[in-house]
Amino acid sequence: MSTRQSPRIAFLAAPTPQAQQALESLTALHRQHTPDEADILCALGGDGFMLQTLHRHGALGKPVYGMKLGTVGFLMNHFHAPDLLERIDAAEPAVLRPLEMIAQTESGASVGSLAYNEVSLLRQTRQAAHMSIDLNGQTRLGELICDGVLVATPAGSSAYNYSGGGPILPFDSGIVALTPIAPFRPRRWRGALLKAETEVCFRVLDPYKRPVSATADSHEVRDVVEVTIRESKDRVVTLLFDPEHNLEERILSEQFMA
Repeated sequence: MSTRQSPRIAFLAAPTPQAQQALESLTALHRQHTPDEADILCALGGDGFMLQTLHRHGALGKPVYGMKLGTVGFLMNHFHAPDLLERIDAAEPAVLRPLEMIAQTESGASVGSLAYNEVSLLRQTRQAAHMSIDLNGQTRLGELICDGVLVATPAGSSAYNYSGGGPILPFDSGIVALTPIAPFRPRRWRGALLKAETEVCFRVLDPYKRPVSATADSHEVRDVVEVTIRESKDRVVTLLFDPEHNLEERILSEQFMA
C-alpha cells in the first residue's frame, strides 16, 4: 500500500458558474490550500484565466495544472474531476519562459510587464503606425508602416500571432516570432524568426500624430514611444499536461489543421 502523500492543491477558478461549481466540488474532495502553501496550482477556466493565474502567481514557482472550463483551452487539460490526483501524478511538464516588456511612454513613464503569449504594438487611431525595429542594438528595419506588430512565444504562436499570418513555433524551438499586422511598407515583409534571447526594440517614429499602444498579454500601455522586449532570465513557469495531449503535441497538431 502506497504511503505517498497527496499534493497540496490550490484550486483557482474563473468567475463563471461552471468553473465555480467545479471549484466547490473539487475543494470538497481534495481540500483547499492557499497558493503560497500549495504544491500545485489547479486553474479552472479557459486560456484567459490560465494567463491570469500565471501573471498573479507565477512568481511562486509552483507548477500549474489547468482544466478547461472556458471557451478556449489550448493551455488546459480536459475537465474530469474523479481521477485528478492520478492525472497530476502522470502529467508531463512544459516549462515556459515569458517575454519581458519595458515600455516608455510620451509622459516619460517606464512600464514593465510580462507576456506568456505575446507582446503586441497596435495603432491607437485610424492612421497607420510608423515604427523602426532594432535587434540587439542594430537597426534592421528603418520604417515599418502597419496596423501593428507583435513578438510571440512558442506557447502563444498559435493564438494572435497565427491569426495575423505568423508561423506556429515548435514548443522547444528556442525562437520567437516577429510578425507584422497588416503591413503596408515594406509591402512584402512578412516578419522574422528570432532566437529567443534576442532583444527587440520598437521605436514609434511619429507618436503624436500616429499614437501606438503596447500590450503584454492583457496589460495595455497607451501612447508608447519605445518598447523593448526580451526573454525573461529570471521568471519561468511550469505547466502540467496529460501525456496523451501535451503542449508539444498540441502545437504540432495545430500546424496540420485545415
